[in-house]
Amino acid sequence: MTDRALLEDRTAQARAWFDTLRDRIAAEFERIEDEAPAELYPGEPGRFELKPWVRAEGGGGVMGFLRGRFFEKCGVHVSQVHGTFSAEMARSMPGAEEDPRFVATGISLIAHPVNPRAPTVHMNTRFLATTRSWFGGGADLTPMVEEQRSQEADDARLFHAAMQAACDKYDPEWHPRYKARCDEYFFLPHRNEPRGIGGIFYDHHDSGDWARDFAFTRDVGEAFLSAYPKIARHRMDEPWTEADRQEQLVRRGRYVEFNLLYDRGTMFGLKTGGNIESILSSMPPLVAWP
Repeated sequence: MTDRALLEDRTAQARAWFDTLRDRIAAEFERIEDEAPAELYPGEPGRFELKPWVRAEGGGGVMGFLRGRFFEKCGVHVSQVHGTFSAEMARSMPGAEEDPRFVATGISLIAHPVNPRAPTVHMNTRFLATTRSWFGGGADLTPMVEEQRSQEADDARLFHAAMQAACDKYDPEWHPRYKARCDEYFFLPHRNEPRGIGGIFYDHHDSGDWARDFAFTRDVGEAFLSAYPKIARHRMDEPWTEADRQEQLVRRGRYVEFNLLYDRGTMFGLKTGGNIESILSSMPPLVAWP
């Protein structure tokens, strides 16, 4: 198999997994919508709406949106794009200075629950290739109320345990490394505070064994599916106060600040002609800056 044929095969395998993961997440989130108690979450359960888009420079994807009664706003998007990096982007991408052509495919997710006591969550995994190829991504949890923002809180311990299990299956050194990267990355320097309680974050992940790295990336998706629905259901029956809601809206403001000032995925999408609607879908539906 030629290098180009091998790249196309690997990209197709990664894209097929991202599509499958999207469908499984959507089905699980719709079940959560169905299960949410009507006295706390009135109205009809939400359902995902899928919206294809085409990138003029090459490729495209499918956006998935849910606005429901438990999930105030949720996006699960899959894309596959190709093209040529600008000179500026090529300097920051391994292998692109030799040849600026690239292909990228991935899944990205953001979920903002109505209930302030249910944390916001983000997850994305991706495969990117120039003259070299690698995986990247991770997942992080952002509790909205103060009492849940400790690393020892129930949600934090469950989430970290799931991510650690995904890492430890392959290398016990990966979790401490990728957890530290997550803590460093999801930090707001201008406020000197973390965005949430972290998770894992990895980029340019290439151990030299593509099949092993792909399996690890799949297990990160499986870890998300094993952890976050449990957290959502654990918090689902908890009532909240207006003070909780105001605290949630302020914390969401921090989320906006990070995504617009520091998020590399946002920058990558904007600089490579991605779909604005999906790139900015991580923005919360309601936010407050006191």
